[in-house]
Amino acid sequence: MARIVLKAGGARELRRHPKIEADLLARAKRIAAAAGDGHEASSQVGVNRARASVITVSFPAMVREARDRTLTRSIDAGR
Repeated sequence: MARIVLKAGGARELRRHPKIEADLLARAKRIAAAAGDGHEASSQVGVNRARASVITVSFPAMVREARDRTLTRSIDAGR
């Protein structure tokens, strides 16, 4: 059986890699598109990892999120 050993620094570099950030942003954009108008995707690289988020940027989108849970229902679009 093969054994893989990851060093902490190498794992951190992998989690912060630009291709990982690009993949996360692409997933967030698909979720924002599935949620409808008024949603915006963004990504950033932190100290330990890259991350992406989708937020509501308009009042009608906020109302749809509160009433219909548009973001929650759109999460599968990011797979």
